[in-house]
Amino acid sequence: MSKVLLHLRNVPDEEADGVRAFLDAHRIAWYQTRPGPLGITGGAIWIKHDEDHAQARQLMDGYQQELRERVRADLAQARARGEDESFADMLRDRPAWVLLRVLAILALLALMALPGYLLWR
Repeated sequence: MSKVLLHLRNVPDEEADGVRAFLDAHRIAWYQTRPGPLGITGGAIWIKHDEDHAQARQLMDGYQQELRERVRADLAQARARGEDESFADMLRDRPAWVLLRVLAILALLALMALPGYLLWR
């Protein structure tokens, strides 16, 4: 029976390509399901044989550790160069964009609190 290795919802293409590549390199049989038409499922990479799942999971853990270290190093370099964007930078560069999102968040919070307010009143 097949087992899921990686759900592909919100996974960048380069990461999914890396997973496919290391599975092929280690000759682990896999297949991929596509996202559902209604957006309920996001697709996944599956390991065909149960006995390969432990090895694939171990490889996946190593791959994610390497990816985590690389992304953190890139972020540290961006911070050292002053290229990372903070909330204050976004507020200064795009005040209307930030203001619209803050107002949308406040409106959603008000809508969520409304039923409780009406029941309590």
